[in-house]
Amino acid sequence: MTENSYNCDVCHKSFSQKSNLKTHVLIHTGEKPFRCDICGKSFAGGSNLTKHKRTHTGEKPYQCDICGKSFSVNHNLTSHKLIHTGEKPYHCDICGKSFSQNSLLTYHKRIHTGERAHRCDICGKIFSESGALTRHKRTHTGDKPYDCDICGSAFSQSDFLTRHKRIHTGEKPYHCDICGKSFSESGALTRHNRTHTGDKPYHCDVCGRTFSQIDFLVRHRRIHTGEKPYHCDICGKLFAGCSDLTRHKRIHTGDKPYHCDICGKAVARSSDLTRHKRTHTGERPYHCDICGKYFSQAGGLSRHKCIHTG
Repeated sequence: MTENSYNCDVCHKSFSQKSNLKTHVLIHTGEKPFRCDICGKSFAGGSNLTKHKRTHTGEKPYQCDICGKSFSVNHNLTSHKLIHTGEKPYHCDICGKSFSQNSLLTYHKRIHTGERAHRCDICGKIFSESGALTRHKRTHTGDKPYDCDICGSAFSQSDFLTRHKRIHTGEKPYHCDICGKSFSESGALTRHNRTHTGDKPYHCDVCGRTFSQIDFLVRHRRIHTGEKPYHCDICGKLFAGCSDLTRHKRIHTGDKPYHCDICGKAVARSSDLTRHKRTHTGERPYHCDICGKYFSQAGGLSRHKCIHTG
């Protein structure tokens, strides 16, 4: 047999291997003999089933040798590497803009055409790609098809499962190139980097104050709006932040989750533990700029300053 000697008698496409022709013919017949034993979805090719199963297991066997990021299919790794090389081989024939992936070019072209072909039949929201619509629909159905094989937790997206598994493995693939600290998520590294750069990209449109994290801005805005969305189901008291409610509830429950590793004393708040530990270490970080005296607590310094001010 010579190369390309196996021909499809439906569309006449040629293949160098008989097995490739057999898989191709299934496109015309609609037959999908390869079935996922986890969710029941069927596929025309065995390789497609193998790739699909990784959405359940979270397996990502293809790793970038530059940054360490992993992918479930080799094609995604190939596309990812273009980020490092800067290569952008896909060009928009309307505006000339270039992209590293053909899919990004396809999405970009919809800016020119206005096409947003994928509509949610529940809420009417429109998406430019089918995958985004599929993920969105899970917000309505509550479907969580990705299961952790260690603890059984379920997730709506495969990348959520991947991040979750790092709790079990302790894997922290994202490293700060300034101090060397490692993180399990890229977003955590981005937020951490701002402690070095001082970058505060989130701005309050009321008072102009800036924040390094968007959740800090969200909590801050409640100072202006007076919003207190967190409600104690025991006494009815309202709070602006979830963490404030958590600390408050310890008044009712008596929970003291912070323990001194020196004497074993338990306290309700981490800040209480920090102050308590100074009784052991003798640390006095608060300094009077008038007489030079040191104090272990900010309140002690404030009371002391009254001596000077009268």
